[in-house]
Amino acid sequence: MWTDMFQLGLPILEKMLRPVIVYVFLIVGLRLAGKRELAQLNPFDLVVLLTLSNTVQNAIIGNDNSVTGGLLGAATLLMVNYFVVRLLYSHEKLERIVEGDSDTLIENGQIQRDNLKKELLTIQELELAAHKQGFDSLDEIDGAVLNPGGTVAFTRKKPSIELTRHNELLAKLDEMSAELAKLREAVSISKGPQKPA
Repeated sequence: MWTDMFQLGLPILEKMLRPVIVYVFLIVGLRLAGKRELAQLNPFDLVVLLTLSNTVQNAIIGNDNSVTGGLLGAATLLMVNYFVVRLLYSHEKLERIVEGDSDTLIENGQIQRDNLKKELLTIQELELAAHKQGFDSLDEIDGAVLNPGGTVAFTRKKPSIELTRHNELLAKLDEMSAELAKLREAVSISKGPQKPA
């Protein structure tokens, strides 16, 4: 039992090479699939990622179900990822090639339909992403950017000058009402209790 748990079923070199090949394939595949897959904007995207992870599991472990093999595969993946992240950090052009650029989905309050089409996003999916970040509608949004990691960053429209002034006036009226209430209270206290005539 103990030997089955820790004895490798594959040569060490093969056990280390398999995760590297799968890692490179997934980086290229997800890059070609687009940022939408990483955004997981609908259940289908999540199903694809979960199925993908289960599918490549067998390619990584092969016929080896040992703990040692699993730990070696995991350590190899972590090491490869560490070196790739360091490499991309020090080479900005390479990072842009691997990760891609951000795409503007809304600019100056206008939906950029060509970019939505390019990323295979629908208006409903964009609205859903906006709702998740606290917006009631796309009318409140000045800008939206789909980042390389699949997240959507929204920028709220700035209120118009008239709306800002209106809100300032309402705030002043609230202050004046509070002051008036304090004055009424002070006057009623200074008069004391009234005697009936």
